[in-house]
Amino acid sequence: MEIRLPDEPLLILDAGTGIRELGVELAGSPGRRPIHLVLTHLHLDHLEGLGFFVPLWQPETDLHIWGPPSKREPLRSRIARFLAPPFFPVLLADAPSHITFHDVPHEPWTIGTATITAQPVLHPGPTVGYRVEAEGGVLVYLPDHEPYLGGQRPDIGTDWISGFDLARDADVLMHDAQFTEAEYPAKVGWGHSSVAQAVEFARVTGVERLLLFHHDPLHAEEQLDAIEARACELWDGYGQPPTLAVEGSEHVLGTAASAKGPETERVW
Repeated sequence: MEIRLPDEPLLILDAGTGIRELGVELAGSPGRRPIHLVLTHLHLDHLEGLGFFVPLWQPETDLHIWGPPSKREPLRSRIARFLAPPFFPVLLADAPSHITFHDVPHEPWTIGTATITAQPVLHPGPTVGYRVEAEGGVLVYLPDHEPYLGGQRPDIGTDWISGFDLARDADVLMHDAQFTEAEYPAKVGWGHSSVAQAVEFARVTGVERLLLFHHDPLHAEEQLDAIEARACELWDGYGQPPTLAVEGSEHVLGTAASAKGPETERVW
């Protein structure tokens, strides 16, 4: 997930396999600016593209890597275990780029004109979600998230719902919707949501637009289309209908969208 701010550092959310193609594009573009890679957690599907990210191997790159803190081991050491033999042929320490590692702070912080807030969310291992506020728009990124355990949300208020404060009143919510409602009961506690949970979470937090994310790799295109249709059915005319997050799509949010006129969708 790439976030471009006008004349500002580049933000990248997580480092799955898609970051390889982005790295090739960045390596071929003129000019250099700091790159901030912001990780939700260190499960392999969110990290496996890092070693193939071209800017990592270029000495002129100023790369900042942010991730959830751990009481046991620094972020650098945890990532270095993956980028090392026998899992990877080259040591992270041999990368010629200038790399700075950061534990995400407990309080909001800024990268360029963006204000970023991180909070722990319900998912196995140290995991955070992100709220990015910039240029008059708000994006919330919760790719691996189970707002509550079980198929139905108890009516006991919102304070206990994982990620609620992050997502409240966001313009765009990218949210885990890995399972169908039939699949979810066998996966309770895995840290992922059913499509019904994703829709209910989006509605209770008052977001404007929901992008369904973290698709199950076993789901064929027809099954993903069915998940999107089910989400629209559950949305029930609440606002803009949910859509699948699709690789390669581009969305505009905030003042940039306003500048393009009313015909432009106000989404990322």
